[in-house]
Amino acid sequence: MLAVVLSLGAAACFAAAAMFVNSVPGRVGPLQLSRWQMGLAFPMTAVIVLITGGWRTLDLPMVLWLSASSVAGIMLGSLTFIATIQFIGPRIAALLFTTSSPFALALGFAFRGETVTLQQAAGVGLIVAGIVLAVLGPKQDEGARTPKPLWMGIGLGLLTSLAQATGSLLARPAMLAEADPVAAMAVRSGTGALFFILLLALPGLRPATLPPVPAIRLIGLSSVTGMVLGMSLLMAALARGNVGIVTTLSSTMPILILPMVWALHGRMPGPLAWLGAVLAVAGTALISLST
Repeated sequence: MLAVVLSLGAAACFAAAAMFVNSVPGRVGPLQLSRWQMGLAFPMTAVIVLITGGWRTLDLPMVLWLSASSVAGIMLGSLTFIATIQFIGPRIAALLFTTSSPFALALGFAFRGETVTLQQAAGVGLIVAGIVLAVLGPKQDEGARTPKPLWMGIGLGLLTSLAQATGSLLARPAMLAEADPVAAMAVRSGTGALFFILLLALPGLRPATLPPVPAIRLIGLSSVTGMVLGMSLLMAALARGNVGIVTTLSSTMPILILPMVWALHGRMPGPLAWLGAVLAVAGTALISLST
């Protein structure tokens, strides 16, 4: 039961973080936003782990696996996810995020020799159908900033899912070795923060100005909800429950984000949006529960 609560809590945190990111002013680009997000997440998680003593659960191999996970899931994944939200809005970005399950299957086949069952193939089909329905709806997602090429947003979303699936695969050895979930997130966010800060050494990647105070506040809220709470809850759920059930429940983000979009923008998503979200989550369920 605890794993169920943790998984649903993680999904709600991810959905809220996506809404906060979408509210950040457009002049704050994905690179600068990621730098601030990671830079705020690391000290928060580090202090929590220092108080709870979670650092003692880590050894060098765990840190190396988690750092490698950060390269894929945070350095690349968080950057492309923010860009996806800014391009096509939080709703379709959340739907595209569900493709991490098919990518996880492909990675398992490529690196572990795992085969794809008929049930898993059906799940992939449902996810693709859900995304197609969402894309066939309004050309611009509720909450998207300015009209951008849809194909570019979809490409960024698929890259995000591949990066997240790779990051989860690389983090698995550390979590199976009973690493503290918050300590694991501290290593991942700290590695990501160091990377984005080092990029400031390149003149072409330095921002012209600092984000305004309201933007920093929104970035901080997205960091707390998505990086600190959401990822820590997800890792805690993976350490306590069945991986398939946890993955299924945490993938309800596309459904949870619909009422948030409705409340924030005053326009209820259309029937295709709801149907697409349900199909995507059902597909993820078929994939996850068969593993």
